[in-house]
Amino acid sequence: MEPMTDPVRTIADRVRTRVLRDGVDLAADGTAAARYAHEEIRRYSERALAGAHAQLGDEASAAREVLASITGYGPLQPYFDDPTVEEIWINGPLRVFVARDGVAELTTVVLSDREVRELVERMLQHSGRRVDLSSPFVDASLPDGSRLHVAIPDVTRAHWAVNIRKFHRGIRSLGQLVELDSITRQAAEFLRMSVLAGANILVSGATHTGKTTMLNALMSGARVDDRVVTVEETFELDLDVRDLVSMQCRQPSLEGTGEITLRRLIKEALRMRPDRLVVGEVREAESLDLLIALNSGLPGMCTIHANSARDALVKLCTLPLLAGRNIDSAFVVPTVASCIDLVVHLGIDRDGARRVVEIVAPTGSTTDAAVEAETLFARLGGDLVATGARPPRTAKFLAAGLDPEVVLAGEAA
Repeated sequence: MEPMTDPVRTIADRVRTRVLRDGVDLAADGTAAARYAHEEIRRYSERALAGAHAQLGDEASAAREVLASITGYGPLQPYFDDPTVEEIWINGPLRVFVARDGVAELTTVVLSDREVRELVERMLQHSGRRVDLSSPFVDASLPDGSRLHVAIPDVTRAHWAVNIRKFHRGIRSLGQLVELDSITRQAAEFLRMSVLAGANILVSGATHTGKTTMLNALMSGARVDDRVVTVEETFELDLDVRDLVSMQCRQPSLEGTGEITLRRLIKEALRMRPDRLVVGEVREAESLDLLIALNSGLPGMCTIHANSARDALVKLCTLPLLAGRNIDSAFVVPTVASCIDLVVHLGIDRDGARRVVEIVAPTGSTTDAAVEAETLFARLGGDLVATGARPPRTAKFLAAGLDPEVVLAGEAA
């Protein structure tokens, strides 16, 4: 895919000038961009016939390129429109990649450094966030829910590094994950019962293993009248919940003021009388605020990067120590052991298939400053099977009038 030709760039610039001059809101008027584009293409072609410009080869193709430049994302727009593309990233103007089914491929897109910057600026317009020398990283949501991350020189070597994780609305329930062979029906039913019981669930896995998708699927099993509050770095969750409040962090202003951190959001969420708290991901000291919330009896879920379910528990015992010197493992480890009911660990294989690898249940006890846990489901020979172990703590199930034995009594490994 070639970069924009000079005629197309000229026409696009003229359309932008007219839009600004006329004060037209392209988002509000869905036909305005196409109308302006066709008018400017006609004017350009008339001048080209008089010898003032190089002629356009294909006016219809030029119109599509102009529209993609004005209202879309230029040469990247076809990949935004392609439902099979999950992720798009730019390592440099000549290195534009996409991922389909978890497998990366180098595209034929050729950009210039200027085009990359213009694309990023257009993507950031909606969020109000910025990237510059004083703030060389940015994390933002696009209007369609896709997540954008950018890093610029001199943090990167020479070119802007851009990553877009596209938002897909396809998977909204545990049943759909069963159909995709990501989880067995038995394990999915156990998780659904656990959500209904108000279990605190930690979803772990490496990058791009489907942790956010799993949160969405788990929350599809919540009670209809639950009031849910979500907090995230940038909006990614798309919960099908009737009573929902969603909040995201805010970057500091140019003066360094006005920042809203994840720690602040968790504290504010507790003032909104939630029935359930969902934290997109814990990375740092906000894990302490989450543990304090869960320790107060508030059901919650969150994700965490880890190599296994038990590594996730170890990490959750470590991150709160970043909150300050007055926090030590003598408080954190027992709190994790008593608060977290389940850890759902996800993985991705060489073919890009995302699957539940194991489901682990902490016992509530600790040994040598480590959280003890039972493995309820594990992958054996490629299949997710029940191990025969039972949840060590069943008080929440019983209080909700549920019996996990009904689900777990099937064939075990």
